[in-house]
Amino acid sequence: MGPRDTRAGGATALGDKPPAGATPAPSGTGDTGGSPRCHPRTHGRPLSVLEILELIQRRELVAADEQIIALEAECGPAAPAAPATSRAGRQARDVALLYEALLAQLWAVVAEAVPAGGPYAPLRAVVRVLQQEERADASGAAGRPRGLRRAWQDAVARAAAERLAQVATGPGLGERLAALSGRLLGDMGTVRRHLAPMYPPEFGAFGVYARGYQRALALQVAALAQRPLDVPELYLLLDWHCNTYPREVLGHPEVGAQLRAEALGPPLPPETQRSLESSCIAAVKAKLEVAVAQELQLSEDTWPEDVTSQELLRAHVERAPQINPEFGLDMAHELLGVLVAFLHSFQRKVERFLEAPPEATPPEGPTARAIALANCCPPFRSLAERLARVGHPQSEEPRRQAQAALDKVTRTCNHVLTRRLFEDLKPYFNKLMKRKWLTSSDAFDAIVMLITSFTQKLRPLHPEPYQVLVGDLHRRVLIEYVRPLLQARLVCTSAKMRARVATRLGDEARQLRELFHRLDSASPWLDSVVPRLRELLVLEDTAALQMEVAVLARDFPDVRRKHVAALLDVRGLRGHGVRQEILGVLGDVGQSDPPAPPRARAFFSELPVPRDARCLPCHLPCHLPCHLPCHLPRHLPRHLPRHLPRPAALGTLGTSLGTLTRLRLRPRRPQN
Repeated sequence: MGPRDTRAGGATALGDKPPAGATPAPSGTGDTGGSPRCHPRTHGRPLSVLEILELIQRRELVAADEQIIALEAECGPAAPAAPATSRAGRQARDVALLYEALLAQLWAVVAEAVPAGGPYAPLRAVVRVLQQEERADASGAAGRPRGLRRAWQDAVARAAAERLAQVATGPGLGERLAALSGRLLGDMGTVRRHLAPMYPPEFGAFGVYARGYQRALALQVAALAQRPLDVPELYLLLDWHCNTYPREVLGHPEVGAQLRAEALGPPLPPETQRSLESSCIAAVKAKLEVAVAQELQLSEDTWPEDVTSQELLRAHVERAPQINPEFGLDMAHELLGVLVAFLHSFQRKVERFLEAPPEATPPEGPTARAIALANCCPPFRSLAERLARVGHPQSEEPRRQAQAALDKVTRTCNHVLTRRLFEDLKPYFNKLMKRKWLTSSDAFDAIVMLITSFTQKLRPLHPEPYQVLVGDLHRRVLIEYVRPLLQARLVCTSAKMRARVATRLGDEARQLRELFHRLDSASPWLDSVVPRLRELLVLEDTAALQMEVAVLARDFPDVRRKHVAALLDVRGLRGHGVRQEILGVLGDVGQSDPPAPPRARAFFSELPVPRDARCLPCHLPCHLPCHLPCHLPRHLPRHLPRHLPRPAALGTLGTSLGTLTRLRLRPRRPQN
């Protein structure tokens, strides 16, 4: 037997209890300078297996490693294949077991170094052992290379995982994330100041520790991401991952620059981040859908005070882009869909509520409720615009739907607000364009007074719905003003009468213009409608009338030939040829079938088209018998001679029919 066998007893198991008194060396004596302490019984001879084990347990790691390398060399190249009962096989087993014990002590020192918080002397022995082992690996001996540097890197990663696991047990997600960041920064500061300088530069010690802590941190954060998280926790985790970690860890003044130089990447992989974002969007969407459904169940009287969905939507729209721009786009697009669905339901409920208010309501109740509900629309409108602006390009169609729903709510509120006004105005509009109207302004003055009084009640309206209401009021008032004019209630029989009608129209057009200017109407295009119609009454030259009709068609594309024909009737223009020259202008400028203007710009299209006027030289009774001759001789005149009496002189229907019979003349049929 060799000297190591006489000391080791050959079959002695390393798992047996070490000799009494074999305790780890104090931290201050861990660096032995590479020379084994001489055992009193060895006198410099090679140590036995148990003696080497004792060195390991006393953490005389450099000396123990030298003895293990020597013992491994004695095994020879055939050692791995030797039977376990042979001497070489026993030595190979002893070497393997000694390496296990050595590595356990090496990695224990590595794990103890960081918590020490300062220079840790035993770590120098670890470094020297690693260097010895790399030299032995370079020799190409049997069983080599052992690759202890890779094992050291794994040991650093395990130590980092243990360190972070110790603080990942806080009561809340925020506390855990803060503790993980704090532990990582504190430990990496210790590594930078005290531990990394103890390693040779080729070891890249700071990078090894940084990658180990990064992997450990990623595991902890991934475990947190797998837990059921509510919306605030999802926001918190995403914000920590996207903002807090880069700002507070990678941007740390002491170790941030070195961490960034290692190009460690984010703690979570991109697919995990996207999964968290999708979960957050889905949770927010579900939460908001429940909230808006509950709001729609509230009493309509409390909507303006209790509707909080705007604040909820706005909070998420502001929060998501702060975490990540792409996340903000996705959140805005999904929330726009929630808003559109809510606004459609809101619109339908507002319509039902305002069109059928409760019976036990004070007179001012519908007005106050309509104003309050109209005031809800501008915030929703601006929110929809903002969501569409920061969302995906596909957000345009939902934005249009949201605006359409809000437009309907606004129109419904305006209808409720103005319904009573137009009921009060109706009898006064009916008095316009009659002979008494030429001599008395009472009806028009009453119209102006009622409108002025009504607008005083609109002070609680916000600027946007007020502008919409006043613009619509402006248009509807002028429509009702022009309606009796086109009905030809008043037909001018002389130039003097036309001048009187034109003067009254011009004066009242000026008053209406001034009235709606005081009310801040945003529809000045309406101010020209009455002056344009007035010009058709006062102009004498056919060419001037044609030009005026062309200008009217340009400013009001929905005007039709029948509207202008009605004005020519009021003017008293009977000449068929002249009428056709004037009416033909509409066809010449392409107005025979123009596209319908937007509702806000519609004017003549909302006026009933008067029946075509076919004027005879004399006014005949409108009810003629159907048994008159259907065919006339070609030599008879088609019109009554001028010397025949006018309708007032004909007397009765029988006289008129007798005259027609004697002349064998039938009246011209109206042409459609």
